[in-house]
Amino acid sequence: QVQLVESGGGLVQVGGSLRLSCTASGRIFSINAMGWFRQAPGKEREFVAAINWSGSSTYYTDSVKGRFTISGDNAKNTVYLQMNGLKPEDTAVYYCAGRRGLRAGPGYDYDYWGQGTQVTVSS
Repeated sequence: QVQLVESGGGLVQVGGSLRLSCTASGRIFSINAMGWFRQAPGKEREFVAAINWSGSSTYYTDSVKGRFTISGDNAKNTVYLQMNGLKPEDTAVYYCAGRRGLRAGPGYDYDYWGQGTQVTVSS
């Protein structure tokens, strides 16, 4: 089994920055891609960003392009989401996810999920 643990959430003002981290443990050799999703109150969970394990390909939802950056550190089994220029509409619980399949990005099923970390952007 795989365990994913997120950290780095918190309260930030509009225009501020946060960096989320997601550390994987367990059968990490089964993971080929990692993603970040978010769920705002009363809304469905949505895709935010993804990266394949080699780091050669990244994907973003349109609303975060140019503001968020996903990256990985294989030596630490950790994926990051650097969030700059935060907006109130970025407020949500952010979830890290991993998948066994080779392809990253939206539209694919993810097999492993973290417990989530709250990000709140105040205006």
